[in-house]
Amino acid sequence: MRDLYEEILATAGFLVEKAVDGEDGYEMMKKGGYDLVLLDIMLPKMDGISILRKFHNEGPGLAPNKAVVILSNLGQESIIGEAINLGARGYMIKSDMTPEQALSEIRRYLSESF
Repeated sequence: MRDLYEEILATAGFLVEKAVDGEDGYEMMKKGGYDLVLLDIMLPKMDGISILRKFHNEGPGLAPNKAVVILSNLGQESIIGEAINLGARGYMIKSDMTPEQALSEIRRYLSESF
């Protein structure tokens, strides 16, 4: 899935950086400077909710990045709700979107970040 999103976004002209796992993603997010972070709930080593909790508990929150959007599967409403409470801007349900729809949603989140 990560490679698909990278291809879609790179083809559309976006600069994309990928994390290899949740721990790597956390470190990248901590450095900050991202206009948009697509954070999957299911990641090896540290899941997306644990990353959000860590930012929430340790500060400075998600501020080093303009927006974080959760990637989820169907049936994870309570987890999505927790992610929003922890600072995620929104969510995308991976199985419900074509690549074109995903790109459209990503553009929408980016436009809201500026």
